[in-house]
Amino acid sequence: MLFRWFESLIDPFEEPVDRMPPRSVGRFYLFYLRQAWPVLAAVVVVGFFVSVIEVSLFAFIGRLVDLARSADGAAFFRQHGRELSWMGFVALVARPLFNALHDLLVNQAIVPSLTNRIRWQNHRWVIRQSLGFFQNDFAGRIAQRIMQTGASLRESAVQIADAIWYVVIYTGSAIVLFAQADAWLAAPLVLWLLAYVATLAYFVPRTKARSWRSSEARSKVMGRIVDGYSNVLTLKLFAHTRREEAYVREAMGEHVERARGMTRLTTAMDATITTLNGFLIVGTSGLALWLWSRGQVTVGAIALSTGLVIRINNMSGWIMWVVNGIFENVGTVQDGLTTIAQPRTVQDAPGARPLEVTRGEVRFEGIHFHYGKAGGVIAGLDLTVRPGEKIGLVGPSGAGKSTLVNVLLRLYDLEGGRILIDGQDIAAVTQESLRSQIGVVTQDTSLLHRSIRDNLLYGRPDASEAQVAEAVRKARADEFIPELVDGEGRRGYDAHVGERGVKLSGGQRQRIAIARVLLKDAPILILDEATSALDSEAEAAIQDSLDLLMQDKTVIAIAHRLSTIARMDRLVVLDKGRIVESGTHAQLIERGGLYARLWERQTGGFVAVEA
Repeated sequence: MLFRWFESLIDPFEEPVDRMPPRSVGRFYLFYLRQAWPVLAAVVVVGFFVSVIEVSLFAFIGRLVDLARSADGAAFFRQHGRELSWMGFVALVARPLFNALHDLLVNQAIVPSLTNRIRWQNHRWVIRQSLGFFQNDFAGRIAQRIMQTGASLRESAVQIADAIWYVVIYTGSAIVLFAQADAWLAAPLVLWLLAYVATLAYFVPRTKARSWRSSEARSKVMGRIVDGYSNVLTLKLFAHTRREEAYVREAMGEHVERARGMTRLTTAMDATITTLNGFLIVGTSGLALWLWSRGQVTVGAIALSTGLVIRINNMSGWIMWVVNGIFENVGTVQDGLTTIAQPRTVQDAPGARPLEVTRGEVRFEGIHFHYGKAGGVIAGLDLTVRPGEKIGLVGPSGAGKSTLVNVLLRLYDLEGGRILIDGQDIAAVTQESLRSQIGVVTQDTSLLHRSIRDNLLYGRPDASEAQVAEAVRKARADEFIPELVDGEGRRGYDAHVGERGVKLSGGQRQRIAIARVLLKDAPILILDEATSALDSEAEAAIQDSLDLLMQDKTVIAIAHRLSTIARMDRLVVLDKGRIVESGTHAQLIERGGLYARLWERQTGGFVAVEA
């Protein structure tokens, strides 16, 4: 019950404010830490008492030595019983209690919950980034930065809270206690403190800079390793294992060099502080003995000063590693910022409303889009797809067919013009509602590494088992799903398909994709090279499922294999981002233009064309 109460202090999945995290390190820290400020404040307060109690134990040692020297042994406990009881209470009750409270706050409330709140909110921001964001980076590097940024931010925040009090209380109390015995006794500690601060001031900023570069290099290594694992089939087909090893080794070598640069600083800082500590111990102990020999301090003062400087010696080493760890973590957070704190290039407009599709008309009005390049991809294109019409987009590679689909789905924002669905500008509706009204079957069907059922329910999460079974039957996927077994013995709908669906054949993946879109039952359908990756037999088997899928929908189909879209109501021929021809298959063949040339090239001029 006690553990659960502390664990409930921070909700890791509290709904975040949907805005970009700050791009400066300090404001990034504040953005997340202020969400848990009551718990962090409690850690600081409890840390103060923990530090005071630790210092008081050394004061007790000096006091006990002095009491033992001056008191009558027989009457010692009677004369000093109350003071001894207080010392026992502090050591036996207060110290364990405050240490336990500190551990509960840190280990139960902060470590699991705050860490994962930061990760969750960063993931929530990044997962809504545009397609271009993910195309410009390694998936593994993005994931690693999400994971390590949360842990590093939390760890450095807790380290700062702990280190502040240990430094302030230990050194401050020691100076006061030494000065009470004799003002000269505090002199070595004051000199040591000045030198210690100067050492940290020199090394810490350099450690931070090198730590950031090391973290950046580590992220590059992770990205390259994951990239190789994700494309392991290509690696094996081209027999380039050694080339891949060299690619990773280059990044790993860079990381090694940068890590060495950081550890050189760490070693130099450790040697400097160890030397300073030696001067502190010898200087304080020697001065205490000299003052005692002159009768200016007691034996208890020797015990206190020697014990406390040895403790400060140990603490200074701990502080050095903590400070080093803090700035290493700050460097990791700074590295994560380069990925996480990026503005979304495709966002819902303020006050965006859900799209309502009643007829399914799609209209492109003077659209321009160039992927930010100087050359034209689509320039001034006009096209209207009537409700329920099925059109095929045809043209050579680079003509703009897939680009037209991408801007319709608003994976990218237009640079000019507008796209209307039933008279509603897609830039003024929510992205979620837009894509929920459009079903898509692509050439490269990518399935999630989850069960067959989970992949199907992506089309419609609330679908019943009967609806799922009906969609599977229509897609002719019921022929193979019952026979599936994964590596852990799960069968049928519960079998996992592997990363990107690699455990299924191309035809099986495509049927799952068709069943998923059948379940979605969106009024607008896009087929982007939906059968180009299949052999003729698999394509013929799937064609009936596609015909079912297209019933009563507005359809935009892309295919290089022209025979698959020749039956469409209308074919639109694109070249260099412009519409150069439009009409039925027969009309375009008769016209003898670009489409006729493409058709002749594919059929070799031997296939007769029906009028």
